[in-house]
Amino acid sequence: MKLTNDSYVILMGAKNFTERYYRDKTGWLKVSARGRRFRMTAEQVLNHVLPALAGIKPNLTIKVEYHDPLPQIERSP
Repeated sequence: MKLTNDSYVILMGAKNFTERYYRDKTGWLKVSARGRRFRMTAEQVLNHVLPALAGIKPNLTIKVEYHDPLPQIERSP
């Protein structure tokens, strides 16, 4: 089990929308409810997630899913 940032997907939303936040090779990525993709810094991700975790926005739900990362194919030189 690999417990790194790229092993998790953060789902945040309400009853009519869901946004996804995850880390790929180049950094954090937000996928909006409409499917648009936005590059983000780690600080920007926290700025989106922390108000929901603190309960400031009561109708907002947060769910974190763990996914095993894809195995890396080792290449011989």
